[in-house]
Amino acid sequence: MPARIRLQRHGKKGQPYYHIVIADGRAPRDGKFIESIGTYNPLTIPAEIQIDFDKAISWLRKGATPSDTAKAILMYKGVLYKNHLLKGVAKGAMTEEMAEAKFQAWLQEKQAKVENKKNKHLLGKKDEVKKRLEAEAKVNLAKSEAIAKKRAKLLEKEHEAAGIIVAQDENAEPPAENPAETEPQAE
Repeated sequence: MPARIRLQRHGKKGQPYYHIVIADGRAPRDGKFIESIGTYNPLTIPAEIQIDFDKAISWLRKGATPSDTAKAILMYKGVLYKNHLLKGVAKGAMTEEMAEAKFQAWLQEKQAKVENKKNKHLLGKKDEVKKRLEAEAKVNLAKSEAIAKKRAKLLEKEHEAAGIIVAQDENAEPPAENPAETEPQAE
């Protein structure tokens, strides 16, 4: 009975949430499993992964083979690297303290990369929103200018239809429509 480390899908349609489980290789994906060792939520940025290191390493030592996705997750969290370092300790290539120091250095470097990626994502979102707002402002300005031009043309046409001449010079007074109304009548 070959044991596999793999993902078991949960969550509703379009919103997956996975459990990382140890299961018989012949069991269906969401079927019976031996033990659950963690969870994986791919919808967050960065992906939220919670895993029990000790259980994962013990199952790897027992011969459980991870699926491709589970292997990527285990590599991301450092489980496979720690397993590799523990194999070196077992062979006598290094001491346990050296292995733990190497792992802690790797872990700090990894956390710095993850924080950097998270900050870049947040800055990218802010820049994207800013660019989108600027583009919308330009479009709205162009629309309002076009509407103002159309209104001016319509007013001009209405004045022409009514027989009103629009003054070309700003200082010039528009001519009176009916001269009899503007001049006082002599009695």
